[in-house]
Amino acid sequence: MGQHLLDTHTLLWMQDDNPELSQKARKLLADSSNELYVSIVSIWEVVIKKSLGKLELDYEIDDLLQSCLINRITILPLQLSCFTVLEKLPFIHRDPFDRIIAATAIDLNYTLISRDRNLPKYNLKIIW
Repeated sequence: MGQHLLDTHTLLWMQDDNPELSQKARKLLADSSNELYVSIVSIWEVVIKKSLGKLELDYEIDDLLQSCLINRITILPLQLSCFTVLEKLPFIHRDPFDRIIAATAIDLNYTLISRDRNLPKYNLKIIW
């Protein structure tokens, strides 16, 4: 039905079956007609935050990667065209990971599944 990019917290909350995940997001994630994607940047963010002690998980990164395969979530490499979009993004969001995720959604014309309150300020499709 659509192409959707998961924000990092969306991926983690899906993995953890966290009640913070909205019902609308749950429905989209469960619908097998949707194409689901996550940026490699989200994986990078998880690894960095975990190694800095800013994120505690009950599983290893390999488990998260395996979960992506099981849940038909394609891990996207960084596209060079994303950097052209990133360069032009206004500095609304200070987090570099979120800026690259937003630029990826814009560049690929994917709908972003995110609760982040700053991301809707960019010119992108977002669902929560």
